[in-house]
Amino acid sequence: MSPVTPDPPRRAGGVRADDRPVDRAAPRRRVPAPRAGESPRGRAPLPVAAGVAAVGAALTSYLPVAIVLGLVQLGADSTTLGGTLRTALAGWLVGHGVPLHTEAGPFGLAPLALTVLAIWRLTRAGVHVSRAIGARDTRSPRRALLAAGAVGLLYALLGALAAVLIGAGGPQVSPVRAAATFAVVGTLGALVGAIRVTAVTRLLVTRIPGPLRDGVRTGLVAALLLLGAGAGAAGLAVATGGGDAADMIGAYRTGVAGQAGITLVSTAYAPNAAVWSTSYLLGPGFAVGVDTAVRTSEVSVGALPAVPLLAGLPRGPVDGPGALLLAVPVLAGMVAGWLLARRLARSDGPERPPRRWAELLAPAALAGPVAGVLLGVAAAASGGPLGGGRLAQLGPVAWQVGAVAAGVVAAGALLGAAATRVLARSPRPAPTPPVRPGA
Repeated sequence: MSPVTPDPPRRAGGVRADDRPVDRAAPRRRVPAPRAGESPRGRAPLPVAAGVAAVGAALTSYLPVAIVLGLVQLGADSTTLGGTLRTALAGWLVGHGVPLHTEAGPFGLAPLALTVLAIWRLTRAGVHVSRAIGARDTRSPRRALLAAGAVGLLYALLGALAAVLIGAGGPQVSPVRAAATFAVVGTLGALVGAIRVTAVTRLLVTRIPGPLRDGVRTGLVAALLLLGAGAGAAGLAVATGGGDAADMIGAYRTGVAGQAGITLVSTAYAPNAAVWSTSYLLGPGFAVGVDTAVRTSEVSVGALPAVPLLAGLPRGPVDGPGALLLAVPVLAGMVAGWLLARRLARSDGPERPPRRWAELLAPAALAGPVAGVLLGVAAAASGGPLGGGRLAQLGPVAWQVGAVAAGVVAAGALLGAAATRVLARSPRPAPTPPVRPGA
């Protein structure tokens, strides 16, 4: 006889326990938590994770340079694959801020489009390494720094290796300078991704005072608005001088592929032109050579190289309707102050009394120095020498841009925040007392 299997127990109402509805929304732990002392499954050693992430970031930012410079040199008779790859390595180093020493002089004008691409890939490297070592959502600054430092160290080794490879028959590059620059760029870029994945940003936000946090955010918004205005002005200027730019590109007898490569190289320097245009709107302007100046009040340039981006340079000082451009920086600061006042008003809600004037004006005033620092750093990164002699100085003066931006943005943000507060102020109705039941 086969054993008799007892029926499952029944609950009240004749429903079996196995027939109970399953809550599919409730999370299920499919993998048991590791015991104390065990290494969690799926975690990679830090050197392996950092090495893979650093090499991936380097290749992702190097390959576009190799493709573009390969197109530029496609029409040359003496072009070799090894020479093209070494030239791409040189351009890759310049994109990270490492200067080259050539026979014509130092070359250190970094294409900011390549710089932004490299920093973005390093940020993703910090994300991947933090996840690989199991530091996600741990809120551990130590583990974030550990992941970023490992990426920066291995990235520095790649930069030094690239400098050594270029030095064999090419422009001279200091391996020490390359390693130091790549270590700084790699660590800072990876740290941005690491603190975001480890949720250290949430920890910092909760510990930063509210006025400081609002001031930093408002300054960042103002800086982005100014850069956007500069990019729009630069694009309009290049579009206006599009005929001259097309003639410059056509003057290069490199065929269709070479002209496409030259266009892509010019596009890589488009962020530089946006920063220079922002400096032009602010007032300090920029230089396109030694003893030259491009400002709203003065344009003094001599013979220029046949670079398509330079076709949009102004012909003379601003006059007539063009003087309205001088109000753009102040308007950007006012918009940032308006957004600050609106955000604070929404956070207060109708039940809370309005904030004091100091709580509104302090972040608006702090936005000026924040925007000044950001724009000053952008101005410093956008300039550099393009050989020796007359082209040894290109770009704006960083401290002038930062100082003027700090004052203009602070004034505009204060004016915009105060005007928004005054215009939005209205008598609030007195709260209605609750009606008791049965009254």
